[in-house]
Amino acid sequence: MRKIIHVDMDAFYASVEELDNPGLGGKAVIVGGSLEGRGVVSSASYEARRYGVRSAMPVSRARRLCPHGIFVEARIERYAEVSEQLLRIFKEYTPLVEPVSLDEAYLDVTGLEETLGDAGHIGRQIKKRIKDELGLIASVGIGPNKFLAKLASGLKKPDGFVVIKEEEREEFLTDLPVSKIIGVGRVTEKALYKMRIYTIGELRQRPLDELVENFGKWGNALYYLSRGIDESPVVAEWDPRSVSRSFTFERDVKDLLAIRRELYRLTEDVTGHLKDTGVKARTITVKIRYSNFKTITRSITIVPPTDLTEMVWRHVDTLLKEKVTLKDKAVRLVGVTLSNLAPAVTEEFEQLCLFKGLNTSLDEKLQRAADRITKKYGSGSLKKGLLLP
Repeated sequence: MRKIIHVDMDAFYASVEELDNPGLGGKAVIVGGSLEGRGVVSSASYEARRYGVRSAMPVSRARRLCPHGIFVEARIERYAEVSEQLLRIFKEYTPLVEPVSLDEAYLDVTGLEETLGDAGHIGRQIKKRIKDELGLIASVGIGPNKFLAKLASGLKKPDGFVVIKEEEREEFLTDLPVSKIIGVGRVTEKALYKMRIYTIGELRQRPLDELVENFGKWGNALYYLSRGIDESPVVAEWDPRSVSRSFTFERDVKDLLAIRRELYRLTEDVTGHLKDTGVKARTITVKIRYSNFKTITRSITIVPPTDLTEMVWRHVDTLLKEKVTLKDKAVRLVGVTLSNLAPAVTEEFEQLCLFKGLNTSLDEKLQRAADRITKKYGSGSLKKGLLLP
């Protein structure tokens, strides 16, 4: 039987801001990519959430809901730095660590009882170390699979610690609302309500063929998840053949600008990783997961390979606009993957670049200059027009 831990940092971006500026402690802190106009909230402290402020909400609406809130510009590089410190703690216990985003990860601790103690002991140790060493609060969930572990981590936020045992899984799920199933957004929830299904226990009573008839492949997943069954493995972090980042909206969104902004931030993240590791990418992939859990990917392969944020972004934006259907569809998750990697400098591609003329050279010079500025003065020193009001 597997033992999976899910660690989910509480109000991560806002908590890091409070860590770096203790004067923010206990206040309604709202972190956003752009603090004016059509900017979007990236994170909100629990004090701000009491006023209805949520991630992916327009900053303008957050200001109306919480006019006394303290609005702080997002510092992705700083959050990534703290995230790396978290990963180092996790990897002291197991190499099977799957980061989902900067603020959450799965750990497979199966079979470590004799050396490190049971999963509950390991989970409490990790939770304590995060607080003692980083000054941050995490919610920890433990279960026999990823679904139950993630469900457990979200049940008693903030500062939660919940264990779901194998023999308790069906009983534990029975009275929970169907919205607690990972992937059940407003669209699926509404469809289930029409079928008079309100709890996971009620969902469990429906036959597989009925769910598949109504929800397709997602119906198959609902059938097994309602029984607490999830066979998906914990996938270790690093695949040397690709670099991926994804973002799950707290609420399904239809706003194209909000979707583009998150994709741009992910593009900045993955291209930054390429520069740090000295590689460039030939293939660019955009992933979109709709509210009904249908997932599509669209890719393009380019020559020469690149690690330039703006070059990758042009292709990401084009793929989104020309290859992805968004009309009247709510989006749950977006992702960017760079693959087909090559060393940053090779003679083959230097020769190819000669045929691209002055414009490519100028593009690269401008991007490198921008990189030097942001490295010296911080990520907020230059702004993409997309992120401005």
